[in-house]
Amino acid sequence: MVNAWEVSGIVAVVAGVVGFFTVLRGSAFAAHAIPNGAFAGAAGAILVGASTLLGLGVFALAGAMAIGLLGRRGRHDVATALALVSMLGLGALFLSFSDQYGSEVYTLLFGEILGIASNELAPTAVLGALCILAIAVLYRPLMLSSVLPEVGESRGVSAFAIEMVFLAVLALAAAMTVPVVGTLLFFSLAIGAPAAARSFTDRPLVAMALSAAIALLIVWLAIGASYQTDYPVGFFVGAGSAACYVLGRGFAHYHRLRVA
Repeated sequence: MVNAWEVSGIVAVVAGVVGFFTVLRGSAFAAHAIPNGAFAGAAGAILVGASTLLGLGVFALAGAMAIGLLGRRGRHDVATALALVSMLGLGALFLSFSDQYGSEVYTLLFGEILGIASNELAPTAVLGALCILAIAVLYRPLMLSSVLPEVGESRGVSAFAIEMVFLAVLALAAAMTVPVVGTLLFFSLAIGAPAAARSFTDRPLVAMALSAAIALLIVWLAIGASYQTDYPVGFFVGAGSAACYVLGRGFAHYHRLRVA
């Protein structure tokens, strides 16, 4: 349980910070596609006897780069969908070569947060710190290209370069979180909490901090509820994320009525 609290806290903070820009840039589909498609890398790594984390990282980064390159001249959603189905197809092919991967696939998709080992804490913390550091370094150009891309281009901020770097950070976050909490839990935290936070405040840094706090609250309450009820953690995380978003939208609507 201690491992679960610690790792989930790291994942929640990373998901809240990276997810803020994911929502701001309209990249929710990419945040879904990259970790889900990256499981093919884990399947391939198992077949060749390599590290699962390495396989996840390679496929997550390859998928992110494919989305960025294909989406540069075409529709971003189409490029994301093509990258996702390609990786899922490879994953299905790799799985067909093995009959010993069923439990691992379930863990990658839905997580096994209550079964986290102590030796997973340090790698998760290091990769999480790298994600936060990357966002801190990129904050100003990333904010400018997300909100005012034309102004950013006039100031020498390449929208394409920023998009590629951000997708790489998203891939790193996915590779970090998928082995310990699964793709669905990360996606729920990276979208629900930031979307709710943006409804409560228009100040970017405050919204980012609030996003991380909401994600942290959701996942810790979910772990406690799962422990008490034996229901999956992912259910409580998904329900909690949706509830926070609805609450945020309700607050925003009430605020608009008061201002009007």
